[in-house]
Amino acid sequence: MSPFIAEFIGTMLLILMGGGVVANVVLSKTKGHGAGWMAITTAWALGVFIGVVVAGPYSGAHLNPAVSIGLAIGGTFPWCDVCSYIIAQMLGAAAGALLVWLVYKDHFDATEDQDAKLGVFCTNAEINHPAINFFTEAVGTFALMFVVFYITDGQLTYDSNSTLPIGLGSVGAIPVAFTVWVIGLSLGGPTGYAINPARDLAPRIMHAILPVKGKGSSHWGYAWIPVLAPIAGAAVAAMLYYVLK
Repeated sequence: MSPFIAEFIGTMLLILMGGGVVANVVLSKTKGHGAGWMAITTAWALGVFIGVVVAGPYSGAHLNPAVSIGLAIGGTFPWCDVCSYIIAQMLGAAAGALLVWLVYKDHFDATEDQDAKLGVFCTNAEINHPAINFFTEAVGTFALMFVVFYITDGQLTYDSNSTLPIGLGSVGAIPVAFTVWVIGLSLGGPTGYAINPARDLAPRIMHAILPVKGKGSSHWGYAWIPVLAPIAGAAVAAMLYYVLK
């Protein structure tokens, strides 16, 4: 499997499970309606796990533009590959969002709450305060990226003696999943913890273009925060890691 396909499939699985649990919890007439934040954060973490398990051996399982950019800033991932990884991640996230909508289409149709429908696709601040919202997303991504560096010893990329990418594998996927889980439980309250530009932007685009019944606004005025803040947080994590190493 090529790194591009691996990033596409891994990110698609991540969004399929993450968006799927949000749909199950917030949309009307589902089996999991009202299951709450614990169900959402747990499924997002496990979605990360399966995405990393599938993509890890082939691409290093970035599944997140902020991770790819952070590794490039840290000097362990070639800048020339960043663009292709981000394109694969964006397309995978869009495909995952499409699948969630198809699976839950009847429940989207049965739901009147426009914010609930949007929440299946992307994040939004509970209290609109752009500076704090940006800081929250940056801190969450900093925590994710900083821990990932220590889990992988900065080598979520190519071995210097080989053209094959180093994958996290099933064992390495477990601490990454736990990291995402605790970030969601601890820091996810204000903004929904996007901590991944592809996770938020591509599904938001799908919300805008899909014929979701009674969907309302895609809240583009907020969309720049879950794109730029994770990149900023990952960049700071990369620089600090390599200063401390």
